[in-house]
Amino acid sequence: MQIELPENKRIYFASDFHLGAPTPEKSRAREKYILKWLEMAEKDAAHIFLVGDIFDFWFEYKTVIPKGYTRLLGKLAQLTDKGIGISVFIGNHDMWMDGYFEEELNIPVYYEPQTYEIGGKKFYIGHGDGLGPGDHGYKFLKKVFRNPVCRWLFSSIHPSWGISVANYFSRKSRAKTGMELEQFLGEENEWLAIYSKEQLQREHFDYFIFGHRHLPLNLQVGNNSRYVNLGDWINYFTYAMFDGNTVELKYYKEEQPQ
Repeated sequence: MQIELPENKRIYFASDFHLGAPTPEKSRAREKYILKWLEMAEKDAAHIFLVGDIFDFWFEYKTVIPKGYTRLLGKLAQLTDKGIGISVFIGNHDMWMDGYFEEELNIPVYYEPQTYEIGGKKFYIGHGDGLGPGDHGYKFLKKVFRNPVCRWLFSSIHPSWGISVANYFSRKSRAKTGMELEQFLGEENEWLAIYSKEQLQREHFDYFIFGHRHLPLNLQVGNNSRYVNLGDWINYFTYAMFDGNTVELKYYKEEQPQ
């Protein structure tokens, strides 16, 4: 896909908001903080990529979506109504999207990594879960969770029960893997860096943009290629910006939520 980048415009990338966690009060404060970032980006954004785990849990029933997130959803609708392009990628916590973003917000949702040409540079963008070597247990679970039959079975549970149970397991999963995701493994052992290098054997990309790791990273993976991990909005409040020349990893420094 090709995205036009007009003069004096920017491309923004962010991931791992995990709205809904760890408590409704802290999530709401973080949601308001994310809105401040979106209002900042709105001034010169040509396109905004939200690269997975926007929510700590999200499941779309036929006529029901999870309660909350009104401020964020309203802001995203306002941005697309204004003509600013937004692309959303599912993550491992919010993989059960099914039309709401497309129909109500005019935002395409992607289930697999996508490639783009922006400002003469080639981008490979995805959440990053299940990519690279190892983690075979999760890769199996991912196939189960995304299986249409399993999804239909879960949708048959009343939302009051289904969402409560899913939120419980989402919190357990994040508590178990949180520290692991924030530990730098070294350039030779970062699995998404390894994955990026493998992709470069097939095709050149200037930038690989991923989330999932919760750790801000900007690593060289080839002579003219970089792997950028977007960090998170729980501890780091980081995002990336492309100005037509380079991708910079930035820290949003307004007064942070408590």
